[in-house]
Amino acid sequence: MGRLDGKVTLISGAARGQGEAEARLFAEEGARVVLGDMLDDLGEVVAKDLGDNARYTHLDVRDEAGWQAAVALAEAEFGPVNVLVNNAGILRFSALVDTPVEQFREVIDVNQIGPFLGMKSVVPSMVKAGGGSIVNISSTNGLGGFPLTVSYTATKWAVRGMTKTAAMELGPLGIRVNSIHPGGVDTEMINPASIAGMASSDELGNRFGDLPLRRVGQPIEIARLALFLASDDSSYSTGSEFVADGGMLAGPLNH
Repeated sequence: MGRLDGKVTLISGAARGQGEAEARLFAEEGARVVLGDMLDDLGEVVAKDLGDNARYTHLDVRDEAGWQAAVALAEAEFGPVNVLVNNAGILRFSALVDTPVEQFREVIDVNQIGPFLGMKSVVPSMVKAGGGSIVNISSTNGLGGFPLTVSYTATKWAVRGMTKTAAMELGPLGIRVNSIHPGGVDTEMINPASIAGMASSDELGNRFGDLPLRRVGQPIEIARLALFLASDDSSYSTGSEFVADGGMLAGPLNH
C-alpha cells in the first residue's frame, strides 16, 4: 500500500530536478500526478514514463489562468486535488547594488507570485476533496541571508510567510500548508556551469564539502520530505518549516 494511494497531486516545475523526483516518488507511492512546467518536451517524457496515472500540462506559474487550467485538468482526469507542491523556482546571482529592478521582479514573479497563485487556485478543489496538503518549496535562504542572492532570498522569505498565513486561513477547511527549506541540492539551478567561476561538478562538491554531512543534497532527499508532508503521516503538521540542508544552518561554515 502506497503512502499516497488515491491522492491526486499537482506539482509545478516537475519536468526535471526536484520536481521530477517528487513526481516519480509520488507516483511510486500510489498518487495520480499532474506535472506542470514550461519545459514541455522534458515534462511530456516524464509523464509518459510514469504511465496512466500521470499527465503533463504546460504551466507558467506566473499566469493565473494557467493554474486554473492545471487544476481543471487534474479534476477532469483524476478528481479533486489533494496535494499541491509549489516547486517551480529560479535563482539569480548578483550583488545588491548591481541587481536590476527587472531581475528582481522576474524572480518575484516566479518564486513568490507563482506559489501564491498555486495556493489560491487549488483551494476550491481541495475543499471538494475534503481537505488536502500544500507543500511550498522555500530554501535555507528563507531562514537566513546569503550574499549575492537578494532577489532569491526575498522571495523565499515571502514563501515562508505566505505558508504561515495560508495555514492559519486554510486549517479550518482541512488544508495543511507547510514549507520545505532545502540547502544546496544538486539540480540544474545550482549547476556549476550556471555559476560564474565554477566549472565542474567537482567544484560543486567542494562548495558543499564543509557542511556537517560533507556533501551536496540530492533531489530524492527533498522529494522524500515532500512525500512526508503530502501524506497523512504529517497530519498534525501545518504552518511549519522543515529543513533539509545537510547541516548548513547548524553553525558557521568553514570557508
